[in-house]
Amino acid sequence: MNRAENKAQRLQQMEVLLVDHPEGLTLSQIAKRLNVHRTTVMRNLSDMTAPIYKSHMRYCIDRGSYLVNLRLNLHEALSIHLAGRLMATRMDRQNLHMAAAFRKLGIALETLAPQFSSVIRESANTFDDDSKRNDPKYLHILETLTDAWAKGRKVRIGYRSAEKGLLKEHLFSLYFIEAGAVGQSIYVIGLIEPENEKRNYKIERIETIALSDETYTIPENFRSLDLLSQAWGIWFTDREPVRVILRFSERAAKRICETRWHPSETTSLQEDGSLLWQAEISEPREMLPWILGWGSQVEVIEPADLRDYVADDLRKAVKVYGKEDENDG
Repeated sequence: MNRAENKAQRLQQMEVLLVDHPEGLTLSQIAKRLNVHRTTVMRNLSDMTAPIYKSHMRYCIDRGSYLVNLRLNLHEALSIHLAGRLMATRMDRQNLHMAAAFRKLGIALETLAPQFSSVIRESANTFDDDSKRNDPKYLHILETLTDAWAKGRKVRIGYRSAEKGLLKEHLFSLYFIEAGAVGQSIYVIGLIEPENEKRNYKIERIETIALSDETYTIPENFRSLDLLSQAWGIWFTDREPVRVILRFSERAAKRICETRWHPSETTSLQEDGSLLWQAEISEPREMLPWILGWGSQVEVIEPADLRDYVADDLRKAVKVYGKEDENDG
């Protein structure tokens, strides 16, 4: 192997090393792992094309700017396109990174599938045009959370609760990021201190954020999919799930059967054409927008508190529309 080949291999090894160590490495640590002198490492660092920066005598990869090499076939690209389209229809804020990702995907497919490429690049425009809210603060918070997750560092956040409207500060270790279709938002799941409890937070309600120097490790027994397996969307609890039983009218039964709404669901067609739908749900209150959206085509059988809430809400709706009818007359 000649000198140029040696150097090219070493540059690649250095890049892999720094990617594998988000906390960064000193010159001596890099030199020891590659079995070369520190001065060689110093020279080679200046030749690297990857985004490198120095922090507290350690050399790090800028994970926000680092380009990942990814090769997709046409069907895999379509899967990403469909996932992105779902995000585009559910999120109300501009996301420059999503737009850039779609434009890159569109350009990459230009020769292979020009029509598909054109559609993907048009989709990119929906992420940063004026149809969505321009919210730099929201994007900054999302970027900081992503950076913290990649580096394994805690963040200090100020979170305003929806119920009481109080702003409370926490030290937060991010375990998972999830898109919530019901709330049309992005949520983060992790551990808060000093309470030492797992929580999920809606990004729009995070008002302040700062990356700390404290590091964390996600517990080996944490499984995001297990945690959310019985959630209707994003709400989870340490309690046992609640059995929810709904009766759908004959008119709605066919539509309900076209979709599997929850992993635990079972259905039973009744003699009168109605459908009994049953599932084990972590927090049934999260289902309310979906249930109320079916109007008179659904009846809550269990649990009793969910049935009472929906019945009370519908009685209030009758009063609202009753007053409108009186005014119209």
